[in-house]
Amino acid sequence: MRLSTKGRYGLRAVVDLAVHGSDAAVSISSIASRQGLSEGYLEQLIAKLKKAGIVTSIRGTNGGYRLARDVKEITVGDVLRALEGNLNVVQCPDDQSCDKYDSCVTKYVWKRINDSINEVVDTMTLEEVIRNGCHYSDGSVIQGMEC
Repeated sequence: MRLSTKGRYGLRAVVDLAVHGSDAAVSISSIASRQGLSEGYLEQLIAKLKKAGIVTSIRGTNGGYRLARDVKEITVGDVLRALEGNLNVVQCPDDQSCDKYDSCVTKYVWKRINDSINEVVDTMTLEEVIRNGCHYSDGSVIQGMEC
């Protein structure tokens, strides 16, 4: 499975919101600047995340975006599905609707792979991503990260 830029950039944007949006709303331009992303593309991603109930918008002079729920309640799976849709590597039905179901020797492989991916992303919260992803390989803290 290969995630598109929607999933990769969207997850970075949500983590950025989690780190920088605890006190005030965060503007798209500030996320785009920190993450090296296009504001136009980021607006499209944020719109999908807002529709999925992951982020919320705040209007006004100090407006911008914030997470709609606590970092402990948002999983990587929530974010990726909002942006990518179904995360299954192979769309293999688990029932008799496939005309090859009875003779398919690989359905077990695809089911195990799909189940494993979904289990990992559904149990990994933004809190865990931030806690485990805030250091460079030399141990120094990534600028702007609150570890």
